[in-house]
Amino acid sequence: MPPEQASGRQTEIHELSAVRLRNALRAGDLSAREATAHFLGRIEQQNPLLGAFVTVTGERALADAAAADALYVRAKKGTFDAGTSGALPLLHGVPLAFKDLTDVAGVVTTHGSTALDHKPAPADGALPAALKAAGVISLGKTQVPEFGLTAYSENRVAPPSRNPYSPARSSGGSSGGSAAAVAAGLLPFAPGTDGGGSIRIPAAACGLVGLKPGRGVVAAGESSGDPARLVVAGPLARSAEDAALMMDALVPSPETHSPATRSQGAHSNGGAGFLDAVTREPPQLRIGVTLDSPWAAAFPFQTEPEALAALKTGTDLLEHAGHVVTEAAVRYDNRYPDAFTTAWTAGVGSARISPHREALLTPLTRTFRRRAQQRSTAKLNEALAFLRQFEHDTVTQYANWDLMLMPSLAQTPRPVGWFTGAAHGGAAWPATEWPNDADGDYRRQCEFAPWSSMVNVCGLPAISIPVYWTGGAPGMGLPMGIQLVGPAGSELLLLQVAAQLGF
Repeated sequence: MPPEQASGRQTEIHELSAVRLRNALRAGDLSAREATAHFLGRIEQQNPLLGAFVTVTGERALADAAAADALYVRAKKGTFDAGTSGALPLLHGVPLAFKDLTDVAGVVTTHGSTALDHKPAPADGALPAALKAAGVISLGKTQVPEFGLTAYSENRVAPPSRNPYSPARSSGGSSGGSAAAVAAGLLPFAPGTDGGGSIRIPAAACGLVGLKPGRGVVAAGESSGDPARLVVAGPLARSAEDAALMMDALVPSPETHSPATRSQGAHSNGGAGFLDAVTREPPQLRIGVTLDSPWAAAFPFQTEPEALAALKTGTDLLEHAGHVVTEAAVRYDNRYPDAFTTAWTAGVGSARISPHREALLTPLTRTFRRRAQQRSTAKLNEALAFLRQFEHDTVTQYANWDLMLMPSLAQTPRPVGWFTGAAHGGAAWPATEWPNDADGDYRRQCEFAPWSSMVNVCGLPAISIPVYWTGGAPGMGLPMGIQLVGPAGSELLLLQVAAQLGF
């Protein structure tokens, strides 16, 4: 059973960090069936309010947990200590769930769309396959926007994903269901995918640590329908240590993926895994703080006082930790919004959707699908070439500092239905009631999260850290975060800084 807290009260399973839960499972203090049943109970109790899960695979999860417990018994009879490495995988018996954009064998993948046939997937996608090999127990599929296109997780398939700290507000997107589930204690942590902010946006909205690794670091998160190579998988977690544990399952060694990491002593961990090295003090860093955004010319936005307060809190924490934070002016090419939008929506243009079902798409998806189909291959190639130059120019400017600092979001988490232009308090959007304001929707998203997508274009790692709460204390009011962007190979460094700041 879980250990007692200092007060003498028995710690609930969902109150354990992912690291402590994993350790309890590997030591035999807790069975996989106990952990799985506990989280399934949490989901049954809270998901009707939160809408974090689209599909719950309870029976399958309990069967997988029983198999994990049988593996533990076999390991216990072996010649090694089952609490260490040996035959037990890294995440033995740990429950989690996958976004409903990712295939899990035998489970329907809706992609958040009623325009698709909802059939069980024949095999696991790369990300579930990798994490299942690490020993996880999948509890189901979490809510996403249609085809993962938006910064909020609302669709016509299932109720919208809501923020655990204020259910009238969104949990963000596109990993919004996963973030809500972790923040509410329905999961210990969860994998997300990020092509334009889809890990960092919901992490900031839900008060989590969200790490977007750099391009090519987590091969399991890449997508064939992503011509600009924007999408990468990474962890949504309640702490840097928990995020480091998931990174150990996704990347065998933080030093094997980047020559730059090995050549810079500041980013090296001496060959240890992410979890082993995450609590080591990082070196003193030069950090450039900026509010500049490549979206500012096309969509002038206001940074809300809460976002500025989070930035001030983050700056103070970093300076107190010994880092030097200075103003940084970054120049972005004004052609960026059109080029990014062209690359970002290319995949939905080629999605296999029957013509007679296109009317079932949300207005935003339908609008951008039509535009993508009307766009020439030459226009797409031109946009991709521009983004490569944008990457070079931006990375060159960022190189003047060790890390870049900015708010995670320009605004507090938005009300459910706000992006589409209509408040929404019901369960799922009926097709006849979804507002038809695709361009206004997209503009509001870019104004909400103006510092996210350019990090994907540049292929750099970035982390959102929940440094501020509008109510004055953690868990009170709404969470607000800061984003730190690092050079290639700095995933461990970003986690170390988050841990150093107490997250």
